[in-house]
Amino acid sequence: MTTPDQAAVLVDPDEHRGGTGTARFVLKKIVEALISIVLVIVLFFFLFRMLPGDPVAAMTRDRVTSPQQIAELREKMGVDKPVLVQFGNYFWNLLHGDLGESRLLNNGRPVADMIAERLWPTILLVGSATVLAVLLGLWLGIRAAWRRDSFFDRSQTGIALTLWSVPQFWLGLMLLVVTNGLFPSRGMHSPDAAPDVLSQTLDVLHHLVLPCLTLLAVFYAQYMLIMRSSLLGEMNADYLTTARAKGLRDDLVRRRHAVPNALLPTTTLVFMQFGQVVAGAVTVEAVFSWPGLGQLTYDALHGPDLPVLQGVFTVLASAVVLMNLLAELLYRVLDPRVRTS
Repeated sequence: MTTPDQAAVLVDPDEHRGGTGTARFVLKKIVEALISIVLVIVLFFFLFRMLPGDPVAAMTRDRVTSPQQIAELREKMGVDKPVLVQFGNYFWNLLHGDLGESRLLNNGRPVADMIAERLWPTILLVGSATVLAVLLGLWLGIRAAWRRDSFFDRSQTGIALTLWSVPQFWLGLMLLVVTNGLFPSRGMHSPDAAPDVLSQTLDVLHHLVLPCLTLLAVFYAQYMLIMRSSLLGEMNADYLTTARAKGLRDDLVRRRHAVPNALLPTTTLVFMQFGQVVAGAVTVEAVFSWPGLGQLTYDALHGPDLPVLQGVFTVLASAVVLMNLLAELLYRVLDPRVRTS
């Protein structure tokens, strides 16, 4: 007969291995995310060096500049050194939180300060569009799947596929044409808005309508199609047949049993796609002159202002990688089958 102490000895190693396995999984994913970010930094550094244009020539355009002054500028900006030396200096400064200084947009201003200044407008735009896209996509996806092959299902699926394939900048331009001045087309604030908090808030929301609607129209389609596909996969499951056999109403079967199980892949998709929404906001912000990271990227491309471009794309790429990391960790928490595999 096994005593309680002996049983504890037999059980504890499995529990210990399970905890160790989880810790090893988390550590592995974190290391993979860090490697991905480093590779992105390396890629962007050398990729931006291939862009046409010379930042020194852009700074001295329409100015009488001697060869000696140009040489001094190139030395000050560090572009006179070999590319590998430039990368080593950049990566070392990056490890210390220094993203460099703007060379063209705001000459001498730290890139980190410029990004911090533009981060809130991008978060406001992307956050609003993501929340609305998730709510609308899930609601439509659930009803389309539950009414499979109906007119509602076919029409909503067709609309979603169409919007998903439309370029965001083109859709933004079409919205500008269709609304024809109904909503502001540029910026985030009106110069004649009253200074009180309520007026300023309403003014920002008024400017937010078109860029938010553009992102919403494109990204809700993903959540709608994924939710529809996931719920269709649950429709013929045994547990739903059992629930119906118990006499539960159809809406209760859908709400309490089918939807919670179908939500799993959609929940992780929200985190994975959030980083892509941030990256997708670049073109939308450029169309509507929204003063976020996208507009900053668009302005920096004209130089090109390499430190600004590298800093912005490092932030955007890191957001994508970190959201993917959170999605993988969340999936392991939500799905017991992944934890036990």
